[in-house]
Amino acid sequence: QLQLVESGGGLVQPGGSLRLSCLVSGYTLEDYYVIGWFRQVPGKQHEAVSCISRGENSKTYYEESVKGRFTISRDNAKNTVYLQMNNVKPDDTGVYHCGVGDRAYYTGSEWWCDSDGMDYWAKGILVTVSS
Repeated sequence: QLQLVESGGGLVQPGGSLRLSCLVSGYTLEDYYVIGWFRQVPGKQHEAVSCISRGENSKTYYEESVKGRFTISRDNAKNTVYLQMNNVKPDDTGVYHCGVGDRAYYTGSEWWCDSDGMDYWAKGILVTVSS
């Protein structure tokens, strides 16, 4: 049975760093085409923050506001996906969900993901950016 377990959330000051981890068990990362991080904020839609595809030449997607600050990576040997969050801002606050699935999309040459393409979800972990 597939399970996704997140860790690494918490309270961080603006400008600080945090690393989220998503451990996959029951299956391997390579069993699914895409894995990503999504953010839920009250009153807003579930938003894709970053995604990464499987394979040696994996594709990545970053939501516009996190480009240059966040980095997604995967360690297949550890069955874990990471989201390194640097120079965090108060708008990064939210519950972060790790999800896996088999659907991602192209608009022209741009590869992207959204929650509709995910089949399984972790419970979510809170990230609070505040001084």
